[in-house]
Amino acid sequence: MTGNLAHLTLAFGLLGNIVSFMVFLAPIPTFYKVYKKKSTEGFQSAPYVVGLFSAMLWIYYAMLKSNVLLLITINTFGIVIETVYIVFFLFYAPKKARMESLKLIILLIFVGFGLIVVLTQFLASGVTRGVIVGWICLVFSLCVFVAPLGVLRQVIKTKSVEYMPILLSVALTLSAVMWFFYGLLLHDFNIAVPNVLGFTFGIIQIILYFMYKNKKPIIDEKISKFEAKITEMEEQKVPGQDQKSIDVVKLEALLHTEILPAVAKNPSNFDQVALEAQALGNMPTHTIKVGA
Repeated sequence: MTGNLAHLTLAFGLLGNIVSFMVFLAPIPTFYKVYKKKSTEGFQSAPYVVGLFSAMLWIYYAMLKSNVLLLITINTFGIVIETVYIVFFLFYAPKKARMESLKLIILLIFVGFGLIVVLTQFLASGVTRGVIVGWICLVFSLCVFVAPLGVLRQVIKTKSVEYMPILLSVALTLSAVMWFFYGLLLHDFNIAVPNVLGFTFGIIQIILYFMYKNKKPIIDEKISKFEAKITEMEEQKVPGQDQKSIDVVKLEALLHTEILPAVAKNPSNFDQVALEAQALGNMPTHTIKVGA
């Protein structure tokens, strides 16, 4: 029975390594785009710095244990690949983004991880040290798994799954399943517990993907309605005139229903639009001539 349990633990550990290996390689297309454009554009380095910190933390924890070799193998690869991503990012990032990334690296990797190692080495010993580091790994992993809540909120709000790649969501869910059973079979709840949350959020992401994958995003619907109103007003003509006319009442309705809410999100343009709205309100209420 013990032999079968050991084989099962090894199987889940190997499967966890394979799936996590694919997850670590997932950003390659992103960095290929960066290489082609010679610019990081709007991409951020934070996910890769956090990934590096997490891998280093888990290796430190594994070194304090005696039976989690497969945790060391995958996180060693994680340290290598995340370091490559970060160096690649720093090479192509503009100066401002590069400085922000360096600050994050210093804060998280050198200060954060350094303090954890130093404090646990000097203030704890033996089993207690492993317990403390295990709790740190558990709490940090829970925070990482909670991070996708922002993406889920965006998907529900916009009804768009553009920024939620389904293959990555599936891979992360499978990874959580494998590592959960690996930790469970080892009776190591610092490994098992965070992956319960990872599995839960993974399933929610997959469900939302299939709910919204065929739905038109809200922003596209607003743009379509806006264009339809413009087209409708442009098609209206005053008899006997060669110029196109727009009814002021409809124009004011369009201003209040479509433009002003958008401007409210950008206060810097509010004064300009307010002046334009006031000018429109002072004009005669018949027609405004617009050149054909």
